[in-house]
Amino acid sequence: MEMSQIRYVLAVAKTLNFTKAASDCNVSQPALTKAIKNLETELGAALFHREGKRILLSDFGRTMLPHLQHISDEAQVARTLADNFRLLNQVPIRIGIMSTIGHVRLSRFLAKFQQDFEGVKVAVTEASVSDLKTALDDGELDIAILNALEDPDDNYRVHHLYDERYVVIIPPGHRLGTMDTIRLSDLSKEPYVDRLACEMREMVADVCKDMKVELYARFRSEREDWVQAMVLARIGFAFMPEYSVTLPELIQRPLVEPSLSRTISLISVPGRPYSPAVSAMVRQAQNFAWPG
Repeated sequence: MEMSQIRYVLAVAKTLNFTKAASDCNVSQPALTKAIKNLETELGAALFHREGKRILLSDFGRTMLPHLQHISDEAQVARTLADNFRLLNQVPIRIGIMSTIGHVRLSRFLAKFQQDFEGVKVAVTEASVSDLKTALDDGELDIAILNALEDPDDNYRVHHLYDERYVVIIPPGHRLGTMDTIRLSDLSKEPYVDRLACEMREMVADVCKDMKVELYARFRSEREDWVQAMVLARIGFAFMPEYSVTLPELIQRPLVEPSLSRTISLISVPGRPYSPAVSAMVRQAQNFAWPG
């Protein structure tokens, strides 16, 4: 039994016309008729019979038709899976990541994805929230992982991944290190290392102003590694998302009164179809055991 024979039988069963079925299958009528006759010989009974000029399914044909349709459907599923696997290995994923997201936990997700989909190529671009959204809109990125700040549901397809608190990082031996939590008021007039790339920087500044907390920035940088290095060098303290701290020597304390947090989400453009590779990554991101 060959797949072409099954396809021909299904076409004839649908049209009840050998000429029309042959045309639909892009094959000559004699070739189609011969293939069906060979299948009938193999099965030991006729699938069709004639009543004058009419072509009808035989009782045997009606019995066999659901089984032949099932074989055809399963073959189509197998072809689709094979095509998707091929596309997974050919189409790279262009992913944008907000520059202030800690790479340690995100790298665990990407490593797990690469283990499960070895042939997929992943290209990562780091940028600010606004630049990532522009790149998404222009089709230069497939997905982005960021803190959207405002509610992006109307403009983007959003999958929330995890929440993380803001903490205060200080060097070993700092006077605030004996405290379990640090209030914003405890930091007034403390030397400060300013994270210029922080997407919540203006909001933090407004909160400090409202609470009359004075911060004196002794060092400013857009680079997260420099900020942490300068805190460790005792230049001052810094606010950081808890999963972005990479230097184990630094002391972290939760910020309270007020407490601040952010939500990290995966976003894409609604209405723009995912490639098989991107679809696989989105599913994995939704099911991944993110921190918290």
